[in-house]
Amino acid sequence: MKLKRNIAVSENGFLFNPETGDSFIVNPIAKEILNYLKEGYDIEKINQLILDRYEVDLVTLEKNMEDFLKMLQHNELLDR
Repeated sequence: MKLKRNIAVSENGFLFNPETGDSFIVNPIAKEILNYLKEGYDIEKINQLILDRYEVDLVTLEKNMEDFLKMLQHNELLDR
């Protein structure tokens, strides 16, 4: 799963989809995940990086990651 190449992510967490004109604001952890997706990391690797960096349990992380990825897919921000 990869973030579309044309999706812009600013340092402030502003996300812009030039195909649709939609824009979003994400929190710092979501911005970090988006950057990992842009770099081509798989979800398993991203989960491990987040677990190593933040105090979160695996079950909570996996649920939040699933919800976040569904939101990205719903808003057509991911390559299929």
